[in-house]
Amino acid sequence: MTKVPSLSYEQVIRALRREGWLIVRHKGSPIRLQKRLPDETLKLTVPAHKPIKRSTLSHILKQARLSIQDFEKLL
Repeated sequence: MTKVPSLSYEQVIRALRREGWLIVRHKGSPIRLQKRLPDETLKLTVPAHKPIKRSTLSHILKQARLSIQDFEKLL
């Protein structure tokens, strides 16, 4: 099993945008993103921290429905 990397919020958002996520709101620390799918809209929040805790990034990836391997390909 691959370990979740320790990354800054800029790196995480850049990778998510490559996957089709759009920034909906950025005011202060929480950055809201969303991605429209044919039958639903996914939403997630990324904290503006350097670095983002590994456990937090793991939860973000679960919400984004991305595996660690797929996410690392986007970096």
